[in-house]
Amino acid sequence: MLQAMKKGEPRRHFYLHLVSDATGVTLQGLARACLAQFENIDPVERFWPLVRSERQLERVIADIHDNPGPVLFTLVDNEQRKRLQRACQELHVPCIPVMDHIIKGLSAYTGLPSKGIPGLQHALDDAYFRRMDAVDFALAFDDGQSYEGIEEADVVLIGVSRTSKTPTCIFLARQGIKAANIPYVPGIAIPDAILRHRHPVFIGLTESPDRLIQLRRNRLKADTNDRHHGESTYLDPEKVEDETLQARRFFTRQGWPVIDVTRRSVEETAAEIMVILQRRREVADQRELL
Repeated sequence: MLQAMKKGEPRRHFYLHLVSDATGVTLQGLARACLAQFENIDPVERFWPLVRSERQLERVIADIHDNPGPVLFTLVDNEQRKRLQRACQELHVPCIPVMDHIIKGLSAYTGLPSKGIPGLQHALDDAYFRRMDAVDFALAFDDGQSYEGIEEADVVLIGVSRTSKTPTCIFLARQGIKAANIPYVPGIAIPDAILRHRHPVFIGLTESPDRLIQLRRNRLKADTNDRHHGESTYLDPEKVEDETLQARRFFTRQGWPVIDVTRRSVEETAAEIMVILQRRREVADQRELL
């Protein structure tokens, strides 16, 4: 594949239809995770969320007819599924029910049938409101703008500027996790009263100096109103290296877990944080049993 690309092989364009009877966010995530495994492709995504009526489905099928390409779907209504699959078979395009294997596996294990109700994962239940509360919490405790009530956080992220603290907190909030973040600034101490809180898990985020400088430079170009604009120390290689070193030493003294985000996406960082939180819950549960 790489040899072909070096010879100037053109990128392969094709349509990819994503059909869902709910918001389609899960379907989009699955599709993009799969597409990331292929090189030299340029899919044109045709997104069809909240498809629940016959009329809506026929409009989707008409578009597949005009723009043939693979179809990934998460429809639970049996008649709609059959109609879409028949249409795709007639058009000779693959039609893949991406959640079927998972649902069938869970059903076989539990001995229970699935409910077959569209959009259940987005129901306005306690979990939904917990996620909304977590998002509000992350915004209220972003970048150390407030300390009052921070003890309610599940996790507090601390790191120097541009270590993806805010987007990581927002991602965690969408999972129902209350996350706050505090910037580590050399010479400005974080109040001891905050560090003594026992409920939140404190986690240090670090990044390579070279990557930090690149991110900070890009930020300054994009936002001339940034509070660091014009500060030579903000981009000075020696100062940035010393800043990251001081932060690491501080994290070590506190005994906190540290995550290097240099080569991690926000999703990967959040996933590791969730593992840390899970381990803490397991330890707490074991102590309760003793």
